[in-house]
Amino acid sequence: MDSKEFLSFRKKLNRTQKQMAQLLGTSIKAIHSYEQGWRTIPVHVERQVYFLISRMRAADGGQKPCWVAKKCTFERKTRCPAWEFQVGDLCWFINGTICEGSAQKDWRKKMEICRTCEVFSSLIVTC
Repeated sequence: MDSKEFLSFRKKLNRTQKQMAQLLGTSIKAIHSYEQGWRTIPVHVERQVYFLISRMRAADGGQKPCWVAKKCTFERKTRCPAWEFQVGDLCWFINGTICEGSAQKDWRKKMEICRTCEVFSSLIVTC
């Protein structure tokens, strides 16, 4: 997530910098630094922002579970935590999902895959 995307999501969440800091459990100075591009947005902050944005979209309903959208085989589904916990719209949030045939061990590598996936894109782009 870059500074422009962070600012855009804060505005979509209809939060001031102070409110965003409270929501994310950080300082106003940190929020300002993220938006100015002076500080890299930490993984835990990125995940939380994406989660909040995704919940706005999920409230609209109509989201197909990832295993349906991706046409996963039964064998792949049964190895995947998204299917196990029935969170097909949060597959991008859950570590260990079986995307592209194997579980990704690192959040940033996982997000490289997720950013090109229709499940994640439909939650983030259309909100």
